Amino acid sequence: MTSAIAPPITWRMKYAYGIGSTAESIVITTTSMFLMLFYNQVRGLDPAMIGIALAIGLAVNAVFDPLVGSWSDRTRSRWGRRHPFMFASMLPAAFLFYALFNPPDSLGSTGQLVWLTVFNVLLLQAMTVFHTPHLALGSEMSEDYLERTSIMNVNTFFLWIGDTTGWLLCFLVFFRATAEFPNGALDPSRWPVFSVTIACIVLVCLFFSSQVTKRRIPYLLQPAAATPGFSAGEWARDIWRVLRNRNYVVLLIGFFFLSLMTGVRGGLWIYNATYFWQLSNDKLAFFAVGSLFGYLFAAFCVKRLHARFDKRWTGMLALLVYCIGPAIPMALGYFGILSAQTPGLLWILIAFSLLQHAPYSIMTTTVYSALADIADECELKYGLRQEGTLYATRTFFARVDQALGTALAGWVLAVIAFPAKATPGQVPEPVLTGLALAFMLSVVPGVVASVFYGMLKVTRATHDATREAIDARKRVEVAADISADTGANALTGPRPPAANLAS
Repeated sequence: MTSAIAPPITWRMKYAYGIGSTAESIVITTTSMFLMLFYNQVRGLDPAMIGIALAIGLAVNAVFDPLVGSWSDRTRSRWGRRHPFMFASMLPAAFLFYALFNPPDSLGSTGQLVWLTVFNVLLLQAMTVFHTPHLALGSEMSEDYLERTSIMNVNTFFLWIGDTTGWLLCFLVFFRATAEFPNGALDPSRWPVFSVTIACIVLVCLFFSSQVTKRRIPYLLQPAAATPGFSAGEWARDIWRVLRNRNYVVLLIGFFFLSLMTGVRGGLWIYNATYFWQLSNDKLAFFAVGSLFGYLFAAFCVKRLHARFDKRWTGMLALLVYCIGPAIPMALGYFGILSAQTPGLLWILIAFSLLQHAPYSIMTTTVYSALADIADECELKYGLRQEGTLYATRTFFARVDQALGTALAGWVLAVIAFPAKATPGQVPEPVLTGLALAFMLSVVPGVVASVFYGMLKVTRATHDATREAIDARKRVEVAADISADTGANALTGPRPPAANLAS
């Protein structure tokens, strides 16, 4: 129940909510792009072993993500269901990010692999403790079909801000090109400043978002008084309930295949840019132009697309463009149509990047919004809102991007025998061809994911019917409570005023 009638959600509140996702995006962008590169090319570790170390984090998160979601769903506190977790995660997340990129120099190869494994696992869990409840919070802010899209649209735009901020800081500041290091990320002296700065940005974003959105707590749902507290048994029942929802399972399967694609691409992108296209870091920074126009286009049109085509077809078509578009320039490079010597190559690649960022933004907003509608379906069937358990899916598969996808990327690098501490322009041609082919083949799981997205049955009509059924049940419950109070008063007389009770 809510304790007060909720006022309209202001744009300031939406922006404050979205800033929390900026922190997540910075962490995902920097670790996805640079964690493999750092431990392989700077520290000299075997990429296959790095991939295994990162995949261990995925295995741990498979349990921890839904656990946090279920726990927050059932939490009752003066800070609501979500904010206790959000505030608790801030300092650990910032510290663990710094530690991940600063293994002691005294450690050997085995020691560094252990360090990577342990601190990557802990960082993933710390980010989960914030972002699973944070996403659930966003879905609780409104019951309206299109207002949910608006909230998640802002959230997705702040994901872009985090992605772009991390991108620009890395390529223009921390790892800017020099004569000695055209790819500044290969300079070991740059990493301490990078890691401490990103850690501080993450801490500030998490705190600001939590502190401002805390003002919304009085208007958010609390678990019903009869709702059991968190336990292993209730956690298992929560998982069983959501897995019985057809729309949720469809998204779950789609998420898995999508994450295989994005994880592989995230792990290989910096290798393709640096070694296949031979772009220096100052040129890589210009890709922010493509991402800006892509996200602005998506922010403008996604709510209109949901109103016109509903979330099902919007998500499926956006995903198809997202999986095919970014692979086109790699295919052109594979067949020799484009090369590192092609005039205007940078701007050709930036133009193609629009086919990555615009559909990704539309697809992400669509999924976030659809999960809020699925939470309504669960509430109608079980009488319990399970946003935390449901959004654990999204958090979990964001980790798949970083872990399983990066593990596959490491396996690809091992199979094609990519040299350690390689120099751009001196990598053998068959190795570069293998890089391009692996990126192109990543389209396959993306297409499979789009098929499952097309099976989603979340529409404006189903949402309205579900909300009407929930509201009707609440009206019956309120009427029953009033009737019970009336009957009690008839037997015992009217209740005395509160002031008399205190005397």
